[in-house]
Amino acid sequence: MRWPDGFICPRCGKNQSWAMNNGRILCSYCRHQQYLLQGTVFEKSHLELITWFRAMWYICSEKNGASALGLQRTLGLGSYETAWLILHKLRRVMIRPDRDKLNGEIEFDETYIGGIKTGKRGRGAQGKTIVVVAAEKDGKGIGRIRMECVQSFSAQDLRAALFKMVAPGSNVITDGLQSYRSLPDYGYMHTIEKDEEDLEECRLSRCHLVISLLKRWILGTLQGSVSHEHLQDYLNEFMFRFNRRKSASRGKLFLRLMQYAVATTPATYKEIKKHNLSR
Repeated sequence: MRWPDGFICPRCGKNQSWAMNNGRILCSYCRHQQYLLQGTVFEKSHLELITWFRAMWYICSEKNGASALGLQRTLGLGSYETAWLILHKLRRVMIRPDRDKLNGEIEFDETYIGGIKTGKRGRGAQGKTIVVVAAEKDGKGIGRIRMECVQSFSAQDLRAALFKMVAPGSNVITDGLQSYRSLPDYGYMHTIEKDEEDLEECRLSRCHLVISLLKRWILGTLQGSVSHEHLQDYLNEFMFRFNRRKSASRGKLFLRLMQYAVATTPATYKEIKKHNLSR
């Protein structure tokens, strides 16, 4: 049986291939054989594909997101660890590395994510993770968003995150943090929103709304239990849902997640648990 032309042989680069009865694809040029699921999120999984599909549909159909315990109960999985692994593998593929950057007018702000800690508040608080948020202006509303964990408030760390999320030439709107003052040197327009009490509109209101929704989602769906090591995975899921919040069809979300799942290199349980993959 001839396989669709979408398969490209990793050895010779040709797309003439045939499906075999043992779950492999045979290249008709160099005779290279490859498993159908190799290079996808399903590679080396002991679960049947139907179980993965049910998990993906459950994740997409849950308006407020899915927890590992809820997924375990819904699919009747034997262990919590299996459900946890499924969720984290899928969260890692919800964001494409080559996705388009935000452009136009972009609000850019920072927040802390983490449990309640005693001691210093605000910038400099201990024991929490710094998350930067970029929100695209869409008239009076919010367009697309991007989120990323950063190590510090240094100009180097904040610029590196901004460069990954926002296209050059965009107008970046920030507060008065000194770390952003050099943005015009890198091809960005820069607007500073002053923190004045007599302003009718809250400064960086779009970022503040997104941050509020994120924290509410963490407290609700995730019961406030988010580890620093896996926070970026949870941010990926939040972005995936938020940027598709206007979609009226759950089926489209399922299709998009399926497309990402078959185009992403898989991660093992050990790698995810130790969080030693390069992100």
